[in-house]
Amino acid sequence: MAASERSLIAEIEDIFASGSVEKQAEILRGVTDLFLVDANNYSDEHIDLFDGVISRLAEKIETKARAELAHRLAPADNAPPNTVRMLARDRSIAVAGPILSQSNRLTEEDLLSIANDKSQDRLLAISKRTTISEKVSDALVTHGDRDVVLSVSQNEGARFSDAGYGELIDRSINDEVLAICVATRKDIPRGHFNTLIAKASEVVFEKLAASNPDAVYEVHRVLTDITGQDASAQANVKRDYREAAARFDIIRRSGAPVDPVVRGYASGGKFEETVAALSALSGAPSKLVESVMNDARPESDFALILAKSAGLSWPTAKQICILRRKAFGLSPSVVEAARRSFERLLPTTAKRLVHFYNARHSAVSDFQQLAKQIGAQKR
Repeated sequence: MAASERSLIAEIEDIFASGSVEKQAEILRGVTDLFLVDANNYSDEHIDLFDGVISRLAEKIETKARAELAHRLAPADNAPPNTVRMLARDRSIAVAGPILSQSNRLTEEDLLSIANDKSQDRLLAISKRTTISEKVSDALVTHGDRDVVLSVSQNEGARFSDAGYGELIDRSINDEVLAICVATRKDIPRGHFNTLIAKASEVVFEKLAASNPDAVYEVHRVLTDITGQDASAQANVKRDYREAAARFDIIRRSGAPVDPVVRGYASGGKFEETVAALSALSGAPSKLVESVMNDARPESDFALILAKSAGLSWPTAKQICILRRKAFGLSPSVVEAARRSFERLLPTTAKRLVHFYNARHSAVSDFQQLAKQIGAQKR
């Protein structure tokens, strides 16, 4: 700006200093109008000049006027940076809140510095930003109270590191509402989802299994990722498992050991018998077992979960994996990796995962129809 313009701003400050509270607010509003009306076309030099003037004026006005200023500057992409930082640290959350929740002028370092002060109203405001980096989200989970953690867990624009997700899981274990929010995040890694299911208290676990329709939709998505395909979709080949299930039921009732029987089914390539036996022993519906056995993804391990839930041995689980992978075989390294996974997997964890799926399966006998209903409700 020219010297004459600088002089004009100085005169404004003089008038500001001698005016009433109402007059001061009016003057600041006018200067802010002058900035915002052409903000996108100002050079860095112009913005710096406005920054100095607006920040000096803002220091002298009452809270209500500062809050108005914050609301006006928060959405501006090139708002005066020093003014924004000053407002972000204002003693009143009515002033700081809009800046913390909206302003793109705040850097990750600014947000981390404010988050590390552990002021819960500030943390809550930050948790509502459109996008939140991993470092900032992790800080919110570390320093925030339940309201903060719940807010950031519901924010689809928040990203969490592996450690941040671990902290979220730990805080969700005995909190049914938070557990559902975390479990239904679209970006939750499968390992953390499984950990949440394994660690959740019985009350929380039951709540997870009986959550609202939107949660049903998201949990179905996660389970589809685990099983490799939509368990409610129709299989390419229609199979009838009733006879195989009846024959296996007779064997079970006879008291004979079932593990070698199932191993014989799998090693002999008896698909229907293997599915029927796994379904009976694990409690999983035959449609789920069938979809798992038809899953062509090399990395899928849900067959191991079913075998562990069914109480089967590793030799039997291995034959089941071989049957599932018959189209492309198993390398020694894949077999060894599967064995380690199977031995690390706790029976209680496997049973919980199957139980969780069953609860969803029972509630959504025709998931595609429910998905349409949810879509109709949202329109």
